[in-house]
Amino acid sequence: MRIHFTGIAGAGMAAVAQMMQDAGHEVSGSDQDVFPPMSTFVEGLGLPVSWRLDAANLPRDLDVLVQGASAKLGGDDNVEAAEARRRGVRVTTFPELVGDLTRDRINTVVAGSFGKSTCAALAAHVLRSCGVDAGWLVGAISPSLPATGRWGGSREMILEGDEYIVGPNDRRSKFDLYHPQRLLLTSLVHDHVNVFPTFAEYEAPFLRLLEGLPESGLAVLRDHPAVRSAAARTRARIVWYGGGEGGWRAQAEVFGEVSRFILVAPDGTRTAMTTGLLGAHNIENIVGVSALLLEAGLVDRKGLVRAVASFEGIRRRLDRLTRTSRIPVIEGFGSSWEKARSAMDALRLHFPDRKLVVVFEPHTFSWRSRDALPWYDTVFEGADRVLILPPPGHGAESHHQSTLAEIVERTRAAGVDARPAMDAAEAQDALSTLSGDEVVLLLSSGPLAGLPESLPPMFDRLYGT
Repeated sequence: MRIHFTGIAGAGMAAVAQMMQDAGHEVSGSDQDVFPPMSTFVEGLGLPVSWRLDAANLPRDLDVLVQGASAKLGGDDNVEAAEARRRGVRVTTFPELVGDLTRDRINTVVAGSFGKSTCAALAAHVLRSCGVDAGWLVGAISPSLPATGRWGGSREMILEGDEYIVGPNDRRSKFDLYHPQRLLLTSLVHDHVNVFPTFAEYEAPFLRLLEGLPESGLAVLRDHPAVRSAAARTRARIVWYGGGEGGWRAQAEVFGEVSRFILVAPDGTRTAMTTGLLGAHNIENIVGVSALLLEAGLVDRKGLVRAVASFEGIRRRLDRLTRTSRIPVIEGFGSSWEKARSAMDALRLHFPDRKLVVVFEPHTFSWRSRDALPWYDTVFEGADRVLILPPPGHGAESHHQSTLAEIVERTRAAGVDARPAMDAAEAQDALSTLSGDEVVLLLSSGPLAGLPESLPPMFDRLYGT
């Protein structure tokens, strides 16, 4: 088939485009208003890509147009989608395409409010390292994988399963379309409040996901009260991790540049493991993936240990950006309260004697919504200073958008030294006179005014050793 992706710089769209290319299809794409790292990543895929939406971008012999769901792509007014419909070409979404084409694969869905990108990438890396020619779909960039999406030659398929809706006219969650035979569920806490105003509404797609597993399937579930409650919905065999005896768990953790721990199986079998990933939450992610792959019989322990030790994580998940600066600048992914807290807790764990300075951009709809202002009461607890950039304006009309002043005021009311930074220049100025005993965390799911690119050379110059 010849497939065109409108909105190819979306993380999921780019991954599926690579999957389709690997499967032998002819692929092209387009997008607009894109920022690094996705823009540079897409440019390196070797696909025909246009950075302007135009009906002329569509190949003459197009079979399928895959349309992204973001507001910037224009919905029904998208000129490329309109041209495809005029020609009678099928217009679909990437979850529908993935669901249709992987129906005969052995699909493992990795889902949860947080941790799913890391776990999906780690599972794909371990399988690849152990000689399993699996396919995968990962919504983030990992230096340990040659691509974010791959078709593969075996029946095994690892799919990062997003609970977010397919699009404005299709309220199903993306993972509703993936017909899994196995599930790794990392977490279940309220998120995406603009789409799921209550926890019951947020929980509903996860309950459907559990109910859809076949009786012969496998559900590897993190031991957490909300997940325990939801687990009653599945007929599949349940394996627990992250709790006490009776499930998979970690013991004897020692944190450092390379962290060490013992993986303990339900039967008491102990396996020594190492990882370069930061944070206790990443050890828990490793435990979940290990439980999944070993319980499914896909790898052996020796191969697992070797692959986990070599896994380099995923971009924007606690990447150290500076090279010579005595003040580390580390980029985390802060799309929700839990992800932001995990990043901060990891830096407190690994840099206990340093002052924590956070540069934060409220990029997601949840962070920008007045309904989520209570998140600011606790999210920055333990930070010594927080610089907050303005929330972006796209899609503001679709929810109760908070102002920068409201966000800063709410954060200060929680006892945090919070300061506004209207742009990159103000943030750089505020960070140019640090004492040298800090660690800086860049926290967003958006472009952060280009600071992940501009701050590292500035810090290496000002604070270089």
